[in-house]
Amino acid sequence: MRAFGLISICGLLLACQEPETPIEIYETSAAGNQMKLLETSKSNPETTNDELRIKIDTDKEFQTITGFGGSFTEASAYLLSELSVAKRKELLEAYFGSSGSRYSLTRTHINSCDFALGQYAYANVPGDTLLQHFDISHDEKYLIPMMKQAMDLSEDGFHIISSPWTAPPWMKDNNSWVGGQLLPEYRKTWALYFAKYIREYEKRGIPIWGITVENEPLGNGNNWESMHFSAQEMTDFVQFHLGPVLAQEGLDRIKILGYDQNRDELKHWVDVMYKDSATARYLDGTAIHWYASTYKVFEEELDYANTKAPDKHLIQTEACVDAEVPAWKNDDWYWNKNATDWGFEWAPEELKHLHPRYIPAYRYARDIIGCLNHGVDGWVDWNMVLNRQGGPNWFENWCVAPVIVDTSEDEIYYTPLFYVMQHFSKFIRPGARRLSAKSSDQVLLVTAAKNVDESLVVIVFNPTDQRKRIGLTTDDLEWHFTIDAKALQTVLIGNKGSSSKSNQKSKL
Repeated sequence: MRAFGLISICGLLLACQEPETPIEIYETSAAGNQMKLLETSKSNPETTNDELRIKIDTDKEFQTITGFGGSFTEASAYLLSELSVAKRKELLEAYFGSSGSRYSLTRTHINSCDFALGQYAYANVPGDTLLQHFDISHDEKYLIPMMKQAMDLSEDGFHIISSPWTAPPWMKDNNSWVGGQLLPEYRKTWALYFAKYIREYEKRGIPIWGITVENEPLGNGNNWESMHFSAQEMTDFVQFHLGPVLAQEGLDRIKILGYDQNRDELKHWVDVMYKDSATARYLDGTAIHWYASTYKVFEEELDYANTKAPDKHLIQTEACVDAEVPAWKNDDWYWNKNATDWGFEWAPEELKHLHPRYIPAYRYARDIIGCLNHGVDGWVDWNMVLNRQGGPNWFENWCVAPVIVDTSEDEIYYTPLFYVMQHFSKFIRPGARRLSAKSSDQVLLVTAAKNVDESLVVIVFNPTDQRKRIGLTTDDLEWHFTIDAKALQTVLIGNKGSSSKSNQKSKL
């Protein structure tokens, strides 16, 4: 561990007196820093009039953090298998190892999704209501090996949330992979399907922590795998079928998350889901996505959901830069207003303003901070790995992932999004409590948390073109530092030595 003193250079911590508490600052910026551990010095400048103030109140605690991470998809798992053994290990270490992002919350798909190599289900015999032919062997080629390798590298372990995009077509009223609804006569069978899936994964040494009932129950424009539920239909399915079946199967420990789509519809869904104790009995929380806007966090909707169900999880289960082919080895693209999303072309005219051109790194940093400050306890990215096309994706629904690979050249590109995610996942650990964090500058975004080991984490995002000088105070300590323009910083106070075993940039 380094001895940390007073700090003077740009972006580095400056204290009024040499602190006994160890302090570390990491920065990712448009100027080129990538989770860089900043150097320290002994200078002692005076406070200036233009200094911004950040106050952390450790007595004001909010939600308990479940975790941060990304998703195991067949697309990502396939690409991983195409890399050399050395590169495969490097990539998984970068996400799950102690020197990497230490992902703690992940997601995967039940049956196929668009980021699969093709359409498939685990039960393909029509009318097999007891699921006697249930078989997950499809996942043993790519998905399960990736999960097992990640588990082997993770010192603290991680939770897995599993989500179906659709039931097998034979269970649906349109007999199709896309759209349609679950037939009433197969509701119990579909509930049993979840239980079978969980048991089969457990047999292979992979514990499932939670499930969402349906990915995007409002549909996705009839493009790829989907199945529709209204809020009432999903609530009834959980109350009368899924919850009781999991309880009967001894799987009531599994977290059931409802909804699993965009935040703009959140108020209606939580009103129905948490109408009373009977409807809420088996629901452990609500899952949300960010695709309703490239800049709006929907703070009011998040606050409403927390007020409606303060004892339930509120987890962001999917986010990505969608409708884009990834920029390859071009960090500037991720720090400039280049990206457009699905809504840039396809949103109704009255909603176009929610889908402007945007800066990808800003979107991630701003959304995660905004979510944390409005009660979200977990934040999960979409694909961990994609190729230079933004796939593979059987529907050709190209998207961006934090890590892009060229398997033909055995190359890995860690985009700025990878480092933005790491600012949160590496340092804010499961069980942390979010703290009150107030800034005198409304443009500067800040959030804070206290880990179980009592270390404090303060994350500051400066989206402006100007360097900012900051005075940071906690209960009885005060520090002064500057943050570069277009930069994200994590300030770690009282680190016990578990978070900073190496500088990520030098590792990769």
